[in-house]
Amino acid sequence: MFCQAVHRLDRPVSGLVILAKTSKGLERMSALFRSRKIDKVYWALVKRRPPKKQDKLTHWLVKDRKKNKVTSYDTAQDGAQKAELRYKVLGFMNNHYLVEVTLLTGRSHQIRVQLASIGCPIRGDVKYGFPKPNIDGSIHLHARRLYFEHPIKKEPVICVGGVPESEFWEQFIELDKFDVKDKNLDFLH
Repeated sequence: MFCQAVHRLDRPVSGLVILAKTSKGLERMSALFRSRKIDKVYWALVKRRPPKKQDKLTHWLVKDRKKNKVTSYDTAQDGAQKAELRYKVLGFMNNHYLVEVTLLTGRSHQIRVQLASIGCPIRGDVKYGFPKPNIDGSIHLHARRLYFEHPIKKEPVICVGGVPESEFWEQFIELDKFDVKDKNLDFLH
């Protein structure tokens, strides 16, 4: 039986991954990702409050493949890729802020480096400035939601990934129970 991931997550990140059941399905879904016709929403836990309640971030990213680390710049650089995201602070609990991030581009380590660039490294992400690692090596970045139009049926599809059952995510379980069918879908755009 055919089963292949359409996209990937960084190793220490939790959350939703789309799998294709057929090679034709993989082609169609890959085309949606390439053409950026999939809305990708992540949750991140950060210790420091972002400068604004919500904002759009634009940086130029350069990846050092040997170190597997990305550097961000505020202005265009030779060999850099433009990276954009929107964020919104959803809440505060136990000295951490829950930030919802909507990707506008899809770059390597993008959310990690862009949040660190505004002084808000993700909990556990020592590569990008958080002071200590999580015990299990994970970081508190979660691929929360994907929204797209089904490539054949042309109907909207919303996929939601529940937060991990770990001690620090537990405090946000109530937010995790929210039912997208009963909500206005404006948050997806």
